[in-house]
Amino acid sequence: MILEPRILEGRFVRLEPLTPALREPVREALNCDPETWAIMSSTAHGEHYDGWWADAQAETAAGSRIAFAVRRLRDEAIVGTTSLMTILRPHRGLEIGWTFYRPDARGGPVNPECKRLLMADAFEAGAVRVELMVDMRNRRSQAAVAKLGAVREGVMRHHKITWTGHVRDTVVFSVTDREWPGVRAKMDERLSAF
Repeated sequence: MILEPRILEGRFVRLEPLTPALREPVREALNCDPETWAIMSSTAHGEHYDGWWADAQAETAAGSRIAFAVRRLRDEAIVGTTSLMTILRPHRGLEIGWTFYRPDARGGPVNPECKRLLMADAFEAGAVRVELMVDMRNRRSQAAVAKLGAVREGVMRHHKITWTGHVRDTVVFSVTDREWPGVRAKMDERLSAF
């Protein structure tokens, strides 16, 4: 499985690997909605952003993550971030995560197209499994992942301690290479409606 940082573009979004030029536009996109950050495992909000940026750069350099800025094409605005992460090359698996969108980018084509682009990149690179993990408390994100066609596998109890100190239960979803053609067709049909 060979994954490299590269631009991924669809009809609605362009995923751009993080570069120094994107540092401040991404900061601006992420520095909102503290209520949503409160239920995430870690944060990039406010004073936490510089540490998040440094971690994203280090993990990308180490090959365990590819972090992207999400650019909405209709207005060229940076509206969030997402990542291919926990990249396990020998096992040909990875996770899609570290996803956060500004409130005005939620509920439309941004998330489904981001996931479509990321999954296509992963499976074309030879992945056999893509995971998506969601805090049990985050019902909105669970519904969004299920709507993509991912299979809900179960709950990892007391999986993480979040940046707020909450002991988190994590809902695990996945898509396998065998399921990908059907999931891709469903995603394409959904995106064609926008």
